[in-house]
Amino acid sequence: MDRTRLHALLARESAEAERRNPRSRAAYARADHLFGRVPMTWMNKTAGGFPRYLAGARGARVTDIDGHEYVDFCLGDTGAMAGHSPEPVAQAVRRRYSELGGATAMLPTEDAEWVGAELTRRFGLARWSFSLTATDANRWAIRLARAVTGRPKILVNSYCYHGSVDESLIVTGPDGTGTARPGNIGAPCDVTRTSRVAEFNDLAGLERELAHGDVAAVLMEPALTNIGIVLPEPGYLAGVRELTRRYGTLLVNDETHTFSAGPGGCTAAWDLEPDLLTIGKAIGGGIPAGAYGLSAGLADRLLSRTDLDLVDMGGVGGTLAGNALSVAATRATLEHVLTDEAFARMGRLAERFEAGVRAGVEAHGLPWSVSRLGARTEYRFTSPAPRTGTESAAAADPELEDFLHLYLANRGILLTPFHNMALMCPDTTERDVDTHTEVFAAALTELTG
Repeated sequence: MDRTRLHALLARESAEAERRNPRSRAAYARADHLFGRVPMTWMNKTAGGFPRYLAGARGARVTDIDGHEYVDFCLGDTGAMAGHSPEPVAQAVRRRYSELGGATAMLPTEDAEWVGAELTRRFGLARWSFSLTATDANRWAIRLARAVTGRPKILVNSYCYHGSVDESLIVTGPDGTGTARPGNIGAPCDVTRTSRVAEFNDLAGLERELAHGDVAAVLMEPALTNIGIVLPEPGYLAGVRELTRRYGTLLVNDETHTFSAGPGGCTAAWDLEPDLLTIGKAIGGGIPAGAYGLSAGLADRLLSRTDLDLVDMGGVGGTLAGNALSVAATRATLEHVLTDEAFARMGRLAERFEAGVRAGVEAHGLPWSVSRLGARTEYRFTSPAPRTGTESAAAADPELEDFLHLYLANRGILLTPFHNMALMCPDTTERDVDTHTEVFAAALTELTG
């Protein structure tokens, strides 16, 4: 890579972003009362010196306050996988909040049983409960696993993504042992006291850690996502299930991002058999929602324990969990928007996107790779594709990533700012995909000269 050329192109695109977006730049400069000048500090993870400010969004389109419309392949980093403000969800929210009245009352609604039954149909877990985020669902799954096994530690994969769960912020160090993930803030204790870690696709490393006999659960994504898509090698997930059973450890599948694999995520697509499953973001159609499922056997074991206070000491920690508005939105999303048919179409579009990116990469002889997980596609600046989270992290190139993100955004296309992920929604079109293919190819032409 000619870094001099890259730096010149990045400077050009940064200047163009400033020229095109004066209102967003000014809004950011005025945000003196926000910590980091944004509602959440991760909104500062954006190419250029400031974020674009949202004016409106519908379907697969986003409009900023400077009046620019974008084809949105970010889709709220999976939170808007149903598209922005899908009409069935909007109707359900209006009916619940305005017509029937009440978003939360600490009373159940009949929608909840419908959602639980649908989640069982899709994922296979027999019993369900609700949260507002997948992070909360993961925290509760961890507490349940510790309660039922009597073991203290949780095992995760290096560079996994499970939200802000403290136990998950551990990576494999240079010597192969666990160490705190770089940049972790305010950890309550040394993460090696609560957690063990193994590389994704490394069964020998997993068995070595499970052999200590102190792991309550393996919490994992069936494919790594937030560090770039890292797909499981043949036999790996079956090996994880066999090892966890052999060592008396529960298996928790976090499908928050891997839901892109299909209507039942990777769990259904690949015939997986977790003891617990967590999910969030996408199921609410943009309204905060999360859920965790338990196998029938595990649910019965927990409910039979008279020493566990599953009411007042539940662990979710929120009176809004399972509220009527979130559950109504989740029902509408699953019943009318993220349907089996919608996933089939989204998957075909992602295949088209993957083919377009691959053609551009190959045309310029770049040593990059492209991976797809159902409706989700991502390219990495290395070939072959990384097989572990640590390898994927090492392949990062922030300057190159910023150039591509700015080049695309300045021409009306948004990718996920955290990485090079593109997601399809029910409103994405073939023309949207082809537009990205054309602009991506033009960026590579400028980059390679």
